[in-house]
Amino acid sequence: MKKSKKEEHFIRKPVYKGGKEALNKFIRENLIYPEEALREKIEGRVFVRYDISHRGKVIRAKVIQSLGYGCDEEAIRLIKLLKFEVPKNRGVKVTFHKDLYINFKLPKKKTPPKQSYQYQVKSSAPAKKEPPKKSSGGYSYTIKIK
Repeated sequence: MKKSKKEEHFIRKPVYKGGKEALNKFIRENLIYPEEALREKIEGRVFVRYDISHRGKVIRAKVIQSLGYGCDEEAIRLIKLLKFEVPKNRGVKVTFHKDLYINFKLPKKKTPPKQSYQYQVKSSAPAKKEPPKKSSGGYSYTIKIK
């Protein structure tokens, strides 16, 4: 008769559905850069320590390393949105403690698309009317010289 293999850990830890990549994607998509930090051009990271209940919800969050300018409040808001999957732990209700850095990096400025100009020079002699050509974007000018 074979013995059943024991689990490696007595208490199994909560995991974010999709793993670390999904967690980072969630933070990138839901991060709202604070207006005050944008105005002051503040970049950096906020270190947050938080607790996860036995149901997978974040119940407490505390900023350990602050950045200020509204970034701390935004980091807490993001952490409170997280939901974790907690496996059964032999009937024991366990509160888990985790740490996370939230990076604040100023958004890149969008450069306006380059504009191109086309000039057509026509003689003053009357010519056949051509149907207007469709342009591929931008502007088209016709300059008549008399």
